[in-house]
Amino acid sequence: MGTAFYSFARGLVATVFTPLYRVKVVGKENIPKEGGVLICSNHIHNFDPPIVGISCPRPIRFMAKEEIFRVPVFGKVIKNLNAFPVKRGMSDREALRTGLKVLKDGEVLGLFPEGTRSKTGKLGKGLAGAGFFALRTDAAVVPCAIVGEYKPFKQIKVFYGKPLKMDELRKNKVSAEETTDFIMNEISQLIEKNL
Repeated sequence: MGTAFYSFARGLVATVFTPLYRVKVVGKENIPKEGGVLICSNHIHNFDPPIVGISCPRPIRFMAKEEIFRVPVFGKVIKNLNAFPVKRGMSDREALRTGLKVLKDGEVLGLFPEGTRSKTGKLGKGLAGAGFFALRTDAAVVPCAIVGEYKPFKQIKVFYGKPLKMDELRKNKVSAEETTDFIMNEISQLIEKNL
């Protein structure tokens, strides 16, 4: 993991974004200090990944749509930030394998289960990938809610909920889709509680 570049980029983004969007983080202590962690967040803006990246105390590996990696310069930057591509609209086995490895290696995987940015700001339906990772690993599953508007000097708040209890779901062999619905419901409650 290119930790030196990640730390540099994180520091740079934090220096700009924290005062610009008056970023407030609540519940950081809910992210386990070690072991695999799956962070699942709502997606309201293109700046969500850097905001989650600077608010999480541990380095995050994001799964990002493949098209981004083709953007000149920017694609190279996010690759150096340890993001990895996923093809949208199909089951991308390579991306699933990479995600499982990240979690099994005790790292933090960042996901936006909706798969795309919400045009309305309302929480959409989550894709099965989040449930797949939650069921196939022992990673702690931490719901995350980003609340606010990305307008200069308006406040953006990031809320991390307590790790979700997944044992029952794993034991009862609940489907990946239903598990994602459970995760999305927790994100929805976090948003509603903090609006």
